[in-house]
Order: sequence, then structure tokens, then C-alpha cells
Amino acid sequence: MSRTRAKIPDKGRDRAEVLAALDRFKVDDPDYRRLRTFSLVYWLGEEHTRFLEQAHARFFSANGLNPMAFKSLKRMETEVVDMTAAMLHGDSSVVGTMTAGGTESCMLAVKTYRDLARARRPWLRNPEMVIPRTAHVAWEKGASYFDVKAVHAPLDGDQRLDVRAVRRLVNRRTVMILGSAPEYPHGMVDPIEELSDIALKRNIPLHVDSCVGSFMLPFIEKLGHRVPRWDFRVPGVTSISADVHKYGFGAKGASVVLYRNIDLMAHQMFVYADWPGGLFGSAGMLGTRPGGAVSAAWAALQAIGMDGYLDNARRTMDATRAIADAVHSIGDMRIVGQPHMSLLSFCSTSDGLSIYAVGDQMQARGWHIDRLQMPQALHLMVTPLHADVLDDFVNDLRESVAHVRLHPELARHGGAAMYGMASTIPVRGLVRRSLLAMMKDMYGPDARIPGDGPDDHQKPDTVNRIATRAIDVYSRLRRRFR
Repeated sequence: MSRTRAKIPDKGRDRAEVLAALDRFKVDDPDYRRLRTFSLVYWLGEEHTRFLEQAHARFFSANGLNPMAFKSLKRMETEVVDMTAAMLHGDSSVVGTMTAGGTESCMLAVKTYRDLARARRPWLRNPEMVIPRTAHVAWEKGASYFDVKAVHAPLDGDQRLDVRAVRRLVNRRTVMILGSAPEYPHGMVDPIEELSDIALKRNIPLHVDSCVGSFMLPFIEKLGHRVPRWDFRVPGVTSISADVHKYGFGAKGASVVLYRNIDLMAHQMFVYADWPGGLFGSAGMLGTRPGGAVSAAWAALQAIGMDGYLDNARRTMDATRAIADAVHSIGDMRIVGQPHMSLLSFCSTSDGLSIYAVGDQMQARGWHIDRLQMPQALHLMVTPLHADVLDDFVNDLRESVAHVRLHPELARHGGAAMYGMASTIPVRGLVRRSLLAMMKDMYGPDARIPGDGPDDHQKPDTVNRIATRAIDVYSRLRRRFR
């Protein structure tokens, strides 16, 4: 049955009614205000949020498209770049720009180093970049958009990047090397200093993706935690991406991409002189650039300050350590790898304990926790305020594990079965095609808006439907060729 398509109302609605409708829309959204989520939202409380809203509102209609018009936005952007660069031990030559988020920052680095390689090596065809298997999917997106082949470096037995493999994979087509600080799945900082040695020897740019770690790692290092060097102190690092709207606690979307010098960043820029509309120059990917995100980022850095970030890091790491200790004490689970900060994942060590079934039980108790694959695991991104719900989380985790131990059949039902099957289907093309089919369903002309159907609570979520579709195709193929 086709859905009823929305139309602009013939007569404008009462504004209070419109705002009430917006409030109804978010009823089933993740409950981040009660700290029930461990991804998507970096929540620092109502007071900080109201402050960001006020800072954002002051430049709500301002447009960073033309820095010569809105000089205020250019000043704030320059200062955000300067403050971030100083925090990451950049010298006075380090430059950069703000972007709409980590994905744009990462994609711009791909574009920059592709164009730098073209300038240095005009003969270059089929450019490549060497990235870890754990690199954020934004880098795959950048590879697809800018036609740069992503060459994946494998991990060792401890889920760390295999530097020897990187050394073998680099060749005359390589336009950049990537390291993460930390990588998203397991929270580990890649061996940036070893990657730097390769980059310097081969004269290849090295980008560090620290979108999630940039406003946490410098402060946990000050607290005495062991953090490998990864920022501009490492000589081979030529650029860094850093999100202010993550642990910088700015408003979405605000990220920074930094370059060691302007000669590198020049390849990020776009200029066009032959448009009848006038001369055009853009430092980033977007044209219109919302001013509110810039002003809120600047305001967050000013209001929190180095002492505030240090305190946030202390509380966050205390909560992270408590969760890791709980995982070990509960038993039949372990932390994946050796996380350097507040991202961690944990998997099952027992055939009788499905980690995805544990995730289902935690979800039933109101927690929003991401699932990982290869290995199957649950993923947490801990923030300072999670310390306030630590006891509830640990108690629910302990009860969830106990319940799954008593009911191992839960691994064959619900999300656990779907996630489990989807992560183990060997023909990954089936999963990709099923994912694309689901995306087409979600955005196609008959896309059903979540919450509109009376039986929506009975419908499987998107991942489950993707898995179901892939499993069905895989099963039919196995029967055909058995």
C-alpha cells in the first residue's frame, strides 16, 4: 500500500501546534538525555545545551559562504582552527578550515591528496590510498566519491594495524597513508610513529583521523594515561581531522581539518574564475555554511576551557575503566584489543553466550548499544555523564548476561539471529546488495515513515531486514548449488 505523500499545507499552521508536532516526532528516538545511548549524541547536560543553543542562535542566519561578508564567522573559524592546532601541538604554520562534520573532513583529505599527487605526478592514473581495515567508513565514502582506490591494510592478532603490511602495500600509485587516533571499532590508536617512518621514507602524506579522539587524547595523556604519540609532534603527520561536535562538545555539525602548511591545504581549495555570477572560491566542500555551528563550536571551546576538558576526560576515563572492570568481572566476555581511550568493544568468550543476544536484552532494558562484526561485539562510546548511570548500566549488563546464559536459545531469535547471520555470510556482496535494496526501500516513492503504521512496533529494524533479505538470498543459492 502506497503511503500518503506530504504536501505543504494550504494555510499555515499555528506555530505552537507545529512545535508540538515536532515534540511528538521524537517520542521514539534514543533517550540520550537519560544517558541511555553510547553513540550518535555527545550530551553534556541541559545547561550546556541551552548555552550552545544561545550561541548558535546568535548566528543562526549567518552564512560562511563568503568570509569577506561575514567577517565574524571567519574570525571564529580561524580561532577554532588555531585553538585546535595548538592543542594538537601544531606550530604557527599549521592551517585548516572548519567543516560540517568528520565525514567532510575525511573526504576533503582524500580530495586534497589526490590532487596533490596529480600536481606532483601528472602521469598518475588509478590513485590509491592505504588505510587500515578499521578505518572509519567515511574513508570508503571518500574513496568512492573521488575515485581513489582504498587499499586495506590488515590487522594483527591483537586487532592492531599491521605496519609491515602497510609497508608492502605502499607503491608508486599511493597518494596517502591513513592512521586513526583512535580507530572507531576498538578505541586503539594506530601506530602513527611507525606509519610516519614509512611516509617520510616514501615521501607520501600521512593523515591522522582523530575525529573522535582529538578532544580526548590530549587530556587523558595529561592525566597520565599511556597514549602513543599521534599528533603534529610526529614529523610525518601532514594533516589531522578533529570533530568539535564530539568530545569537544560543540553543536552538530562542526569539525576541523588541519594541514601542516598552506601549500598542502591549497589542494583542498576550489576556485572558479569564469562563472557569469562572479569569481568563486571555496575552502571546503560546501557552499552555504551555517554560521550557528561555527559560533557554537567557538563558544564551547571558550566556555569549557582546558581545565574543563581535563575534568571531562577524568570523569570519562573513570567511567570507562569501571565498565571494563565490570565486563571482566561478569565473566564469559572480554574487551577487544587494548583501548587507549573511552571507545571500547566487548565480545563473548563462551560458545554458550551470544553477545548479540546480550545486546538484545540491553536494548529491551532501554539501552542503545551499537553492534560490531569481525569479531561480533558490542560497542560503547563513553562520555562524562555516563558516570551518573554507571550502576544502572552495570546491573542491567549483569542481568542480561545471566538471562542469556539461562536461555542460550535467544541466540537463534530476534536481532541476535539476524546480526549473527549477517556478520557471518561469506558472500559479502549479498549483504551489500541487500543493504542497497533496503536503502532504496527507505528513500523510494513508497517509503513508509517510521511510526506511521499501527503495527510499527512489530516491524524488524533496518539491520534485521537487511540481514533477512541477505540470508534468504544466501539460503536459496546454497540450495541451488548443493
